[in-house]
Amino acid sequence: MLNIAVFASGNGSNLEVLLNTQFNQGKIALVLSNNPSAYALQRAKNHNIAHICINKKEVGEKFESEILKAMQKHHIDCIVLAGFMLILSADFISHFPNKIINIHPSLIPAFCGDGFYGMRVHEAVLEYGAKVSGASVHFVNEIVDGGKIIAQEAINLSEDETPQSLQTKVAQVEHRILPQAVQFLIDSILTKEQHETLH
Repeated sequence: MLNIAVFASGNGSNLEVLLNTQFNQGKIALVLSNNPSAYALQRAKNHNIAHICINKKEVGEKFESEILKAMQKHHIDCIVLAGFMLILSADFISHFPNKIINIHPSLIPAFCGDGFYGMRVHEAVLEYGAKVSGASVHFVNEIVDGGKIIAQEAINLSEDETPQSLQTKVAQVEHRILPQAVQFLIDSILTKEQHETLH
């Protein structure tokens, strides 16, 4: 059984979907936020899941080392970034190779990378005049939004789309594809470990 940590900075609607999903050979063991007022922490509490807030403003340069301590304490095998608004360093990612995934509210490689997050993504999609958008789940590497894509789903935009209405539509897509991607992550880690055990 793999222990999964979910990182979230805000409301945590994707987290809620994951907390209500039964995973094969994996369970959510920790919810981590960088935002003390994130509702994601309350969601974890409601489900009796261990939760921690590590505020970068308070710990400064020790931010990632504090996160690593929490990962070790809770025996975390893999990480899901579900609306986590900070970029993790290549050094941190190297501790979890191919074991961190992120959900992004656009069809990567469009409208992604540094500066594209949250409502900014939907505003950019509409400003560009795109006819489709959607959500992507990808592995995390040292390039922002640059890792291999695991799952994507597209939606058509209506003529009177607003950033808010698009955000709502994309969230529904996220809630569908993220649990599937988490199960894929669990399976890929276990398959790799089995393979390594055999050799």
